[in-house]
Amino acid sequence: MSKINAGNFFEDFTLGQVIEHATPRTVTEGDRALYGALYPTRFAVPSSAEFAASVGLSAHPVEELIGFHIAFGKTVPDVSLNAVANLGYAECRFHRPVVPGDTLSTRSEVIGLKQNSNGRTGVVYVRSTATNQRGEVAIEWARWVMVHKRSAESPAPATVVPALAASVEPADLVVPAGLDFSSYDFAAAGEPHRHGDYEVGERIDHVDGVTLTDAEHMMATRLWQNTAKVHFNTEARPDGRRLVYGGHIISLARALSFNGLANAQLIAAINAGSHVAPAFAGDTVHAWSEVLDTAETPAPGVGALRLRLVATRGRDESMTLRDDQGAYADGVLLDLDYWALVPR
Repeated sequence: MSKINAGNFFEDFTLGQVIEHATPRTVTEGDRALYGALYPTRFAVPSSAEFAASVGLSAHPVEELIGFHIAFGKTVPDVSLNAVANLGYAECRFHRPVVPGDTLSTRSEVIGLKQNSNGRTGVVYVRSTATNQRGEVAIEWARWVMVHKRSAESPAPATVVPALAASVEPADLVVPAGLDFSSYDFAAAGEPHRHGDYEVGERIDHVDGVTLTDAEHMMATRLWQNTAKVHFNTEARPDGRRLVYGGHIISLARALSFNGLANAQLIAAINAGSHVAPAFAGDTVHAWSEVLDTAETPAPGVGALRLRLVATRGRDESMTLRDDQGAYADGVLLDLDYWALVPR
């Protein structure tokens, strides 16, 4: 028998299957530094240990997306090594800050299966949980991914599409222990805007753009130990192009959102997310945000904003999400709905 892992194809997944993913990964200060080199991030909490301590976080957390990318990368060899594309996310909650020295491990359960009409691919739904070295849940999320079949002749499984919540309820948001924004330093954070300064329906053009390169997106994807072939191998796609990992676009857009949302310091949850269109080297990524909702939290001085973060190929000053027919507007790459913690 072959000792080589060729990854799972659609017909290898069964409803209720639990997968313990290999290679626990210890987070280091090097991850923080390299993340800052790859993405133009400037949020004060992950940038400054002193600022983090001033808001009640004595252990200096890394960006939430560092933990997410590492935990997500663990799932790739088992879930999406033979993927056509990662399609979306739901019900993602960040249960506790990830700090250097934490070791993350991930397990997934298959919660849905649906063969596509072409008979050559199918969609696999999984719920994944990342725990730290103490067995505490750090991050949990659901995602769905389109995966190649090994053979178009394989019979289709019974279709099961899981019911996933449209959003995480504000009452279910986890606020990090000790977080206190009552003495928040707005000058150090970079902007004066509080929770109450944002209105539902408001849209913010984040102005800046970043042009993608193959070297950077492949370096980032390797950093997270994401081994999906389409990100590295020009032979993996018929067009011979390397597909940019969707998480790379999320991190770029989140970093670009600093201009206008500098005080959206911590991501508490990702309600939903869609990778609307593929991105490739040479594309210039811009971003804009829409305020979807606001909420209070029990933590002193801490409010929550529900935000739609949209990444586009090229700048769209009109900030148009969908066309007249309800389809995503041309150029939209990412539609991400998330909760962020901000000072009141």
